[in-house]
Amino acid sequence: MRLTISKSKNAEQLYITKSIRVNKNKTTSKIIVKLGSMASLLPQFDNDRDKVIAWAKEQARIYTEAEEKGSMSVDITFTEDKRLDMNKQNCFNIGYLFPKKIYHQLGLEEICNRIADSLKISYNLSDVLQMLISTRLIAPSSKLSSYEYASSFLQQPEFNLQHVYRSLDVIAKHSDEIQAAVYKNSQELINRNKEVLFYDCTNYFFEIEENRGNAQFGKSKEHRPNPIVQMGLFLDGDGFPLCFSMFPGNKNEQPTLKPLEKKILKDFKLSEFIVCTDAGLASTENRKFNTMNGRSYIVTQSLKKLKKFIRDWALDPAGWSLNNSDHVYNIHEIDEQLHKNSIFYKERWINENGLEQRLIVSYSIKDRNYKRAIRDKHITRAEKIIDKGAQAATRNPNSPNRFVTETNTTSDGEVAEKKTLSLDINRIEDAAMYDGFYAVCTTLEKDVRKIVHINKMRWQIEAAFRTMKSEFKARPVYLRNDERINAHFLTCFLALLIFKIIEERLGKEYSEEQILNTLRDMNVYKLRDLGYLSSYTRTEITDTLHDTFGFRTDTEFISEKTMKKILKSISRN
Repeated sequence: MRLTISKSKNAEQLYITKSIRVNKNKTTSKIIVKLGSMASLLPQFDNDRDKVIAWAKEQARIYTEAEEKGSMSVDITFTEDKRLDMNKQNCFNIGYLFPKKIYHQLGLEEICNRIADSLKISYNLSDVLQMLISTRLIAPSSKLSSYEYASSFLQQPEFNLQHVYRSLDVIAKHSDEIQAAVYKNSQELINRNKEVLFYDCTNYFFEIEENRGNAQFGKSKEHRPNPIVQMGLFLDGDGFPLCFSMFPGNKNEQPTLKPLEKKILKDFKLSEFIVCTDAGLASTENRKFNTMNGRSYIVTQSLKKLKKFIRDWALDPAGWSLNNSDHVYNIHEIDEQLHKNSIFYKERWINENGLEQRLIVSYSIKDRNYKRAIRDKHITRAEKIIDKGAQAATRNPNSPNRFVTETNTTSDGEVAEKKTLSLDINRIEDAAMYDGFYAVCTTLEKDVRKIVHINKMRWQIEAAFRTMKSEFKARPVYLRNDERINAHFLTCFLALLIFKIIEERLGKEYSEEQILNTLRDMNVYKLRDLGYLSSYTRTEITDTLHDTFGFRTDTEFISEKTMKKILKSISRN
């Protein structure tokens, strides 16, 4: 900064000014503060012009020093009748800076640069991927809308929309490489619990009406009539995304586990771990695969699918235990108030399809009451279906319609002229038999409490899918070819990993919604070419974010120089 004296016919004005770069080849001077006229200042300095100038130069030095320390103050005059500059953007989102810092710490820029160099890509592949991840977190939408929204970020895109679509093809082809490298780098940022790996599948629907590539008609978990694509996802034991794969919507999900797990063994260099998954993915082949080379499994087990004598043993009210107790309980005789929060268990080894497994069955009064309440609501809805006289076609196991049966004959056994609907009492009673019971199979000989705890943590993978679908709006999918579809889900996967790291760094003190809304609302207003005014509400979350990430944007004013330092620090690993 420097002292500038503006002379006119009748007066001299003293200013502190600063050179501002407009573009690569042009600079301009901006007034930082108006010190006053020479005539008004002279009486304060014994009418000595040299003293006035010396004082003014000292002010310029003080302002320069303050800017370097990040403590600069600015005097600026606003005029009510002066209109804003035409087509000049003034408001910018800076919430993306926090996930961007983790993006760089995960080494994604280096990974992208390595790929770009090998393919001789002229545009900045890393900038595109970082934009796609940031917009997935801040303003999830289509690729076109994401590109358009990115102009609201403080750092403007220096690539074209065509580069976005070209990048999707590139990152899809290198998806496995990116996943493996990110996992390796992530170990420098977070502790990866490699003892347990959770696996599950979900599907995402398309806004199309015909099959295309991996988008095929299949069993939608959201009961939609649209084509779907399926995702298999592994999380580590602490709920951080590990890797994923995509497969056609009309394929059975059970065979998806082995190929992805083999990739973990090969590319991630993991060996001995426990795979935890639900019954739908726990085929005998998958179970046997996870008895090899020091691996093991914990899978939910449907009691209905067990052999009758084992199922009878599991449902027998006698022979139940509690942790830290040698007493053997009959669950029909327990004090339900005393044991309303207790979990009883029994166990045995079984041989199913040539596989020796430890079957652990638990019983919970709380779970029993919950299932009863849900079923009672379904029965009420089933009665309404009967009253309307029109049964839905679906026989979904979670639909109230499963408790409705059709009768085609009279009480005499004659063919009835019309069908009658009634409650299926046998089905209701059969469902009630299993209230409160839950079973898992494992090859582990660990303490029951440890096994039950691990299995309970499967909620994390369901929560991960829910986050991608709701907060990240991963569906509906608008892309057409499989490569770009895979790339879309890679950005969702990376966004999820980065978000989970942010969540971890904030001490898991805030909800998903609180964190994302905070990032989405963090805007600054550009104050001419001098710096920025924060226009968001300072909260406990914003304080924790700044304290954790090592930079501050929650001051009254952020000079251009300070903001450049912040941006530079974020780009460093």
